[in-house]
Amino acid sequence: MKMIHCADLHLDSKLNANLSKEKARERRTELLDTFSRLVKYASENEIKTVLIAGDLFDKKTVSATARNTVYGMISSNPEIIFYYLKGNHDDNAFFEAPENLRLFGSEWTSYRLEDEGIVITGVELDDDNSSSVYGQLMLSPKDINIVMLHGQLSDYAGRDRAEVINLGELKNKSIDYLALGHVHERKTGNLPPRGEYCYPGCLEGRGFDECGEHGFELLDIDVKERTVSHKFIPFAKRRLHQVNVDVSGVMTTVEIADAVSEALEGADIPADDMVKIVLCGKVDVECEKDPEQVRLRFEGDYYFLKVYDETKLAVDYDSFLKDASLKGEFVRILKADESLDEERRSAIVRCGIQALSGEEWQ
Repeated sequence: MKMIHCADLHLDSKLNANLSKEKARERRTELLDTFSRLVKYASENEIKTVLIAGDLFDKKTVSATARNTVYGMISSNPEIIFYYLKGNHDDNAFFEAPENLRLFGSEWTSYRLEDEGIVITGVELDDDNSSSVYGQLMLSPKDINIVMLHGQLSDYAGRDRAEVINLGELKNKSIDYLALGHVHERKTGNLPPRGEYCYPGCLEGRGFDECGEHGFELLDIDVKERTVSHKFIPFAKRRLHQVNVDVSGVMTTVEIADAVSEALEGADIPADDMVKIVLCGKVDVECEKDPEQVRLRFEGDYYFLKVYDETKLAVDYDSFLKDASLKGEFVRILKADESLDEERRSAIVRCGIQALSGEEWQ
């Protein structure tokens, strides 16, 4: 028997941190379409069970379009049973749940799959129950037990207000597969004595803190052998990439763009993807650099591209020691000022040299 385990779809996200209004609207549509494609994948591959381990939506109030799309995809595939466990972002956003949608609450709820010996159990963690639920979990060792939770494993640093999951309290509970949500990158590990835990990660990357491959987990349960295996299925429409480009020693925007071009060629990124270029390294204080020009050169090559300048300034003070110009005197005075740290001093030197050279400050 096969199941899909997905989480953190965050449908109806604003997506306006990086994207224009038009592209944000397009990406919101794409995220909805990815959910629709997931349901079609399940139908075409005769997968009868879909586990949604939290944050199906990005906020408690969602648009009618998002709600109706999800409702429609679920209700129009009655042969698939969807198990939806609310996360810390979303809410049970349906005024009336489709007949093939199974929900959870603040107490453990179990669903037994007929004639399969498989039980799906879950609870939605909150401030009131998060410390007491572990002792209330009673599972039969004779069953194949799938447990659903949404929160932050205590082994990992928390991102926000999600409840903490104490993995130690879930050991020796006859869990075969712990289907988790909340962490946006794939993570797996052992859950003694017989199980595993898994975060499938988010279904689509939304920001550049979610770079890389995204998709869902495909479970394969052998009832006779009493085994649960799983594998990751890449499924996102677009990937996000961060490309670090060391531009140490360059002196012009043209040279920076050439270095970026070389890095992008080596990265071999599809044109439909989203790219963040990070300029790094040390550049001379007199380096002429214009990150906006670099962005304009490459933005047409990808669905979206941005450029971050994280370079540090390198000032060769010795080269100004015998410079009789106003520029040399300015640099010597700053070098002697012990109240400034090196980063601040270098930035002031750069601004001053640009001003003295008749250039705009950057």
